[in-house]
Amino acid sequence: MTITEKLPVLAVMIVDDHFVVRSGLAASLELEDDLRVVAEVDRGEDTVEAYRRNDPTVVLMDLQLPGMGGTSAISALRAHDPRARVLVFSAFARDDEIQAALDAGALGYLQKSASRDELLAALRHVARGARSLPPEVARRLAAHRLGPAITPREREILALIAAGRANKEIAASLGISEDTVKRHVSHILEKLDVSDRAQATAVAIRRGIIGTSG
Repeated sequence: MTITEKLPVLAVMIVDDHFVVRSGLAASLELEDDLRVVAEVDRGEDTVEAYRRNDPTVVLMDLQLPGMGGTSAISALRAHDPRARVLVFSAFARDDEIQAALDAGALGYLQKSASRDELLAALRHVARGARSLPPEVARRLAAHRLGPAITPREREILALIAAGRANKEIAASLGISEDTVKRHVSHILEKLDVSDRAQATAVAIRRGIIGTSG
């Protein structure tokens, strides 16, 4: 590249409800010659209008937002412009939340604990229309899709296990025999590839099979 040539500038819009996070991200990204922050948004409801006004190349989207959540904002954005390119950048997200964001149209996901170099690489990948997922996240999501599905009855039993119910209590609650509960529990442990009920609860919550309230 000669000194007269310029890098193509990627316009970035940041959607995050924390002012300090937005400001820090903007300051860091603006240090790059090929990145320019064109908008900062603190509410999911304002995403589409800000996108329409600023026409960013890529949207950096938090999932935990007040009011309209990040996944709903992604859906609204993609309905407005199917070509919109979104990178989810969230402090924490369960696997089911990541998958929901990808299903809504996001091209990538990265935790806020990632390094600056990882963020820059992910932004540039997504800006080109490429998928960007950390390898371990991609492997987990693929395993969830390929693994045996949890049935509605097994989901009910998992919720009761998470609530601390013993097999006898689960049987009484669901109107089935204790032996049937034991068979279901065995199938659940096998499907989730875990060895005990505590691990099954943790994995089920992480995957979004059951809620945190049990």
